[in-house]
Amino acid sequence: MSTLLQTIEKETGANPSVAIIWMHGLGADANDFAPMPQELDLRGLPPIRFVFPNADTMPVTVNGGYVMRSWYDIVASDLGRQEDEAGLRASQLKVEALIARENARGIPTSRIVLAGFSQGSAMTLQTGLRQKDKLAGMMCLSGYLPIAAKAGAEHTKESLATPIFMGHGRMDPVVPLARAEQSRDALKQLGYDVEWHDYPMQHSLCQQEIVDISAWLKRIL
Repeated sequence: MSTLLQTIEKETGANPSVAIIWMHGLGADANDFAPMPQELDLRGLPPIRFVFPNADTMPVTVNGGYVMRSWYDIVASDLGRQEDEAGLRASQLKVEALIARENARGIPTSRIVLAGFSQGSAMTLQTGLRQKDKLAGMMCLSGYLPIAAKAGAEHTKESLATPIFMGHGRMDPVVPLARAEQSRDALKQLGYDVEWHDYPMQHSLCQQEIVDISAWLKRIL
């Protein structure tokens, strides 16, 4: 059994009954989204445990083999033609170990949201589509559906009941809007309930997106 990923945890109240596992993007770390519990409007929601994991470090091909935190290798900047399937699946197991830890702490999978930005968003879909139990939700920010050709065969019937939030910048130079739209359409074709938003921004978050995420969390939780 591999060791659990390092995490930063923030709880919005005592005895949380909901967990949000929020994964950072390439080269960032757990600190990247740690301020989010203060930025979101969580009024009226039960206490939430936010879990911000650190991806392991690895050499990243597209960045000249430079070692950085990464959920999987990025082989080419087009993100699609050559994908690090082994790396995606290895990180999926590590995210599933974090879900299991929340289960052990008393939070059922149906009260866990997987969330992520960019690479973390890809990990949200990689992991969430393959769960044997319904999650509370999948939040995909500035990301895409990895190994999309296998999602049809590998997604579980149970995961179809998990609502998905997708937010993306119209001028994103890292993950092109068209790639995210293809991912959205593929998920809808599989039968997922996808709430889609695009924003006048690049590869980032904006205030309107934070407002929309807050509203979505209130609906699903």
